[in-house]
Amino acid sequence: MFIQTQETPNPATLKFLPGQVVMAQGVWECKSAEEASASPLATRLMGVAGIKALFFGSDFISVSKTDDEDWEMLKPRIMMQIMDHYMAGLPLFHEDRDPAVETAPDEEDDEITGQIRELIDTRVRPMVAQDGGDIVFNRFEQGIVYLQMRGACAGCPSSTATLKMGIENMLRHYIPEVLEVRPVEAA
Repeated sequence: MFIQTQETPNPATLKFLPGQVVMAQGVWECKSAEEASASPLATRLMGVAGIKALFFGSDFISVSKTDDEDWEMLKPRIMMQIMDHYMAGLPLFHEDRDPAVETAPDEEDDEITGQIRELIDTRVRPMVAQDGGDIVFNRFEQGIVYLQMRGACAGCPSSTATLKMGIENMLRHYIPEVLEVRPVEAA
């Protein structure tokens, strides 16, 4: 098994590509040992000293480290845990703990909200996934679009610029009712 790594715009996060499907549907984020208990792979990775968060995407695993750790020391340990997991043929999640797949857009969305969701899903999320993260629509209120950054994008120094100069400008171009984009923190 050959695992590739890619840097992300967030210096505290690296993207690991195991060369196979990680999440067949949806994405999953883990920020604690308690959350990690749902997944044998997450449990292994969160057991590596210096790891503070994980994000599973379609074909990648984004790993965020604490500030006091060095990637040169962490990378081999992370790669070993990923390799051992896949070589053992273990499932990604314990059968009784498999997270719910994100649901489709709310059928009660108004036309503007539906357009915003469509643009986020088709134009923004694929680009953000290339950087090892995800962006999720939260709500649209009084001209303001609220989005949640996840994975490598959460806490990234360039996330504000991505929201303001990239996503906000695009949404305002296609949907004049959008006045601003703001981040929301994870619940």
